[in-house]
Amino acid sequence: MDALIVGQDGYFVQRRDQIAGLAARYGIPAIYAFREHIVAGGLISYASNLADGYRQVGIYVGKILDGAKPVDLPVFQPTKFELIINLKAADALNLRIPPLLLARADEVIK
Repeated sequence: MDALIVGQDGYFVQRRDQIAGLAARYGIPAIYAFREHIVAGGLISYASNLADGYRQVGIYVGKILDGAKPVDLPVFQPTKFELIINLKAADALNLRIPPLLLARADEVIK
């Protein structure tokens, strides 16, 4: 296996430390669905912000508790996606991240 894509599932989020650790241990570059994986030592993520999604859920719950019918609420879709790069993980994998990609990143973890 040359690379790994870790999907957007709660199972993977809960095991982010283990998954990022195994990818690092076996020298497998991986892209993840959430920022939390990168904080745990993963290489790159490109996805919507998980905290923003939870915030939107809270807003929906508030509207429902105020009497709104769930069927009348619009479907929420993220509009902002974040590119996060972990340079420490890239160095450990002997990967050079192109300067243009670094310039486009929303966050670079050193």
